[in-house]
Amino acid sequence: MLRASLTFATILLCAALPLRAANLLPADQSMESVIDHHVDARIKGDDVQVASQIDANILIRRLTLDLAGRIPTTAEVHAFLAANTETRRAELVDRLLSSPDFTFHQRNELQLMLEYPDRRNDGDFRKYLQWAAEQNRPWNEMFHDMLAGDENDEYQKAALQFVKHRARNLDDLTNDTAILFFGVNVSCAKCHDHPLVADWKQDHYYGMQSFFSRTFLTKKQELGEKFYGEVKFTTTAGVEKQAKFMFLNGAVVDDGTPELTDESRKKYDELVKKLEQDDKADPTLPDFRPRERLVETATHKDNDSFLARNIANRIWHRLTGRGIVDPPDQLHSENAPSHPELLDWLARDTVTHGYDLKRLIRGIVLSKTYSRSSEWTSAAEPPSGEYFAVAISRPMSPRQYALSLLVATRNPPHWEQWLTKPVEEWKREREGLENAANGWAGQFEIPGENFQVAVDEALFFSNNDRINNDLLRDSGDRLVGHLKQIENTSEAVTAAFEAISSRKPTNDELAAIQAYLESRSEDRNAAMKQVVWALLTGPELRFNY
Repeated sequence: MLRASLTFATILLCAALPLRAANLLPADQSMESVIDHHVDARIKGDDVQVASQIDANILIRRLTLDLAGRIPTTAEVHAFLAANTETRRAELVDRLLSSPDFTFHQRNELQLMLEYPDRRNDGDFRKYLQWAAEQNRPWNEMFHDMLAGDENDEYQKAALQFVKHRARNLDDLTNDTAILFFGVNVSCAKCHDHPLVADWKQDHYYGMQSFFSRTFLTKKQELGEKFYGEVKFTTTAGVEKQAKFMFLNGAVVDDGTPELTDESRKKYDELVKKLEQDDKADPTLPDFRPRERLVETATHKDNDSFLARNIANRIWHRLTGRGIVDPPDQLHSENAPSHPELLDWLARDTVTHGYDLKRLIRGIVLSKTYSRSSEWTSAAEPPSGEYFAVAISRPMSPRQYALSLLVATRNPPHWEQWLTKPVEEWKREREGLENAANGWAGQFEIPGENFQVAVDEALFFSNNDRINNDLLRDSGDRLVGHLKQIENTSEAVTAAFEAISSRKPTNDELAAIQAYLESRSEDRNAAMKQVVWALLTGPELRFNY
């Protein structure tokens, strides 16, 4: 519940991004139908061509990569293709969302979004994200945990690493919070009002900074807040101003700092100094804690469109390769959403259903918009990405690629047992895969815009002994060892394609590889290793297409 310190008149006058509730489709419509309604309406209105729907092999591959963070096993592909065509998609989505795979992948994806570059793979923070994914913890509660959690709670203490990693750099803490939770990059408004976006003034930048300016780290690496402190800045006109505790939409929180005498200020300064130098001192928190007021303000019903819009847009971006507002850190009036009513509907649904990220993900991946092909076969130029008329090929994250390499190169019969094994047993198996993937993932670049495979990655696959000694080992527990036992060349090539590419080879592919293997019949095993290596290092495995 927001305290009375919030100035509601300011909220009503300055709300920059109100939800268009009166114009939205009914709340009880399925999310996938709402998505397709809005996307198709713009496509039809602008007479845009669309790509076809993907086939079943690509669908299970795309869904498994997006919901489980790995390619599907051969056994999973065969089971999906044999299932009822009318129900198999929803059944697969629900199976994956309820599996340990999803919680591990959700942890990994949230970590990618939230981690501090200098503190990658922080064990405590990953522990929190894993727990939150397993609980399907609402996003607004995760926001609270990370910004103003309780140090005495095991998981909330771990969540506070978000602030702790940034606590010594006030600009990073201000900017990262605005960007990652609200989709707003206010860094250009630090030295002057934003030159291109009327929404963002210096008042907004320093207003956000004020919520963090009293935060400090104790000697015990716990978060403390000073009992007083103010942020001042100088405008381009040379006027010095004291910043208010101001949220991005102009909502102002009254400063609840009590009147302090010089003596009490001195006492509090000594207390802070002791906390910073003595690892046995316990923080004494003031009654007025700005970070908590920021959380209260941002999650209040008059302001929560920022939090809801941002996470809906970021999940959309993650699953389609482009945001409804793109780029996702530019959520402002000068960068209009491609589908404003759709974003508003998704934000409203997110709030109405308690910030349930699993629900949001499910709705998006069940839409026809999500399952459009990335292959453009028309002679005409492909449409702009903002139409979502053709899918965007997305490079795998380092962990997705590492996990997929490990799944692809394991003996395929190994995976058949897991279709019927108890969930807890698969959880242990998946945890083992995650641990094995740690070392591999460090070899791969985190993909950015206009990603291309780096020279370092290509050289790694060409020259590193780990490729031959692990991925291409011909022992019985590896794919190459399995293929070695298959005498029929056509069957062996098909098994390799199904394990790595989640499909059978085309006739041309089969003929070409058979000819190659026959030309090296004196050392078929070495030749088969080369075939597997080529499939592993090709773009078809590297991308989610």
